[in-house]
Amino acid sequence: MYGAPGFCGTIRLVGIAREVFGDALPVAERYAAFLAEAGVERGLIGPREADRLWERHLINCAVVSEAVPEEAQVVDIGSGAGLPGIVLAIVRPDLRITLLEPLLRRTTFLNECVELLGLRNVEVRRARAEDVSDEFAVDVATARAVAPLERLARWALPLLRPGGELLALKGERAGAELEEAEPVLKRFGVRSTELLQVGRGMVDPPTTLVRVVAGREAVVGRRQRAPRRAKGSRKRSS
Repeated sequence: MYGAPGFCGTIRLVGIAREVFGDALPVAERYAAFLAEAGVERGLIGPREADRLWERHLINCAVVSEAVPEEAQVVDIGSGAGLPGIVLAIVRPDLRITLLEPLLRRTTFLNECVELLGLRNVEVRRARAEDVSDEFAVDVATARAVAPLERLARWALPLLRPGGELLALKGERAGAELEEAEPVLKRFGVRSTELLQVGRGMVDPPTTLVRVVAGREAVVGRRQRAPRRAKGSRKRSS
């Protein structure tokens, strides 16, 4: 269930999973099983990832909750297989989360996840972030492995309320991406930026986040977004 890193490694991983997910661990286990089966079959995650879902994906995403305020409204951009959005919904039922994903096969998978796991705090929306910026003013936008920060900021910042935060999960190039995105971030008038590491002692290496705090309403981003398309129907899962 928790991969095969060796007996001692498995025991430690089980303990960390219990600590991170608490009473929600059985829900996380159902999600992991669905990812390992349907997720792999439909090409949402690679077949080699099935044996390391917990340490590389679920726990890695769950610790992001350390940086998310209580009862926040969250948009997960390019949610894909639900990482980190589904995981955050499992570990933090106080959050209200919209999974924003443009591809039909992925939104189908996400809706099945929401139904299977009984997540009442999640809405799945098939759309591109740049097409719905006038519909959102959320507290937090999250994204994992979606795009370089320079491009991601253009999509995410118009979705935030003033003072809202983009939390982008990044790897070794986090600092370099932040420097490269500086001209775009200045144009959007962001309030502050920083690199954070969360999950120390639980994931190795710790999960790296780029936090970007929005300033005033991102007028520039709204003006630059693509021409608005006709709205699709909104589907709410429970």
